[in-house]
Amino acid sequence: MAFDITGMMGKVKELQDKMQQAQQEIQHITATGEAGGGLVRATANGHRKILKLEIDDTLLTPQDRDMLADLVVAAVNKALDEATELAAQEMKRKTSGLMPNVPGLDLSGFGA
Repeated sequence: MAFDITGMMGKVKELQDKMQQAQQEIQHITATGEAGGGLVRATANGHRKILKLEIDDTLLTPQDRDMLADLVVAAVNKALDEATELAAQEMKRKTSGLMPNVPGLDLSGFGA
């Protein structure tokens, strides 16, 4: 059985194209994290960038300052975690069948 370098290079090129396409689409994925029962909401995209931060007016008092900071951190972290998961799912969907399933091989940052 001969090694098909041309076929392999075609698969690599196809994988690169699919990953580049997925990276472009990931920027349009959004995820929102909430804290404080929805009093603080953060929205992030698939590239882990915060797009929007919403804070309920009731939290904008000097006595709520420390709690507000904690709620913002919690909401942002939730949004980033979800955005990361959605981006990984999109990347996996786009590249499904193009690469063998190798345990421990994470290509989520490839082409970024």
